[in-house]
Amino acid sequence: MSDAPALRRVLETALYVEDLAAARAFYVDTLGARVLLDTQRLLALDVSGASVLLLFQRGATSEPLPTPGGVVPPHGASGSQHVAFAIDADALDAWREHLGASGVVIESEVRWPRGGTSLYVRDPAGHSVEFVTPGLWKTY
Repeated sequence: MSDAPALRRVLETALYVEDLAAARAFYVDTLGARVLLDTQRLLALDVSGASVLLLFQRGATSEPLPTPGGVVPPHGASGSQHVAFAIDADALDAWREHLGASGVVIESEVRWPRGGTSLYVRDPAGHSVEFVTPGLWKTY
C-alpha cells in the first residue's frame, strides 16, 4: 500500500489527430461532447462534467509550451490510441442504434466475463473508441 496522497480521478485524456475538424464532428456532433476550448492546436471537450477529452493536432505538442504560469512539457503519441466512455447499461441499445444511424460502424462488441458490454468503433483518426456498461471492472 502506498502512502501517496489520494488520487481523485483521471481528469484529462489526450488523443492526437490529423484533422481537428473531423474529430470535432465525431466527438461533438455525433457523441455529444461539449466544447470547452477550440484552437488550431487543441480541442478540449467536456465529457459529462466528469472529465476532459483533449484532442491535439498531431505534432503541435512536440515542443515545450511557455505559458504565463510555467512551461508545459512536450508530449505526443503516434499510431492508434484508445479511449473508453462509461455508459448506462440501459443505454446500450440506444447507443448501438445512434451510432448506426450516424454512419459509425461498430467494429466489435464484447460481453465481458465479469459483466458489462463494450461496443468498439473507430474515430476519424483511427483511434479505438469504446462505450462500456458497468461490470467491466471491479470499480465500475
